[in-house]
Amino acid sequence: METLLYTAELIQDGGTYKLVVQDLVRDTVQTTPIPRAAVDRLPAFLSTLGAKLSSSLPRARR
Repeated sequence: METLLYTAELIQDGGTYKLVVQDLVRDTVQTTPIPRAAVDRLPAFLSTLGAKLSSSLPRARR
């Protein structure tokens, strides 16, 4: 069974951006402003993170 632990939203309000992360286990919310340059790099960051995480997972024995 899957359990949702966190949600994250990137919100644009005019020319500013903010990241809102909700911890569903602890029932907390954190909000932080994000510079436009970081928003622009987000797809590359997520791709790099995904590649690093998938390469660090243990491989099944055959």
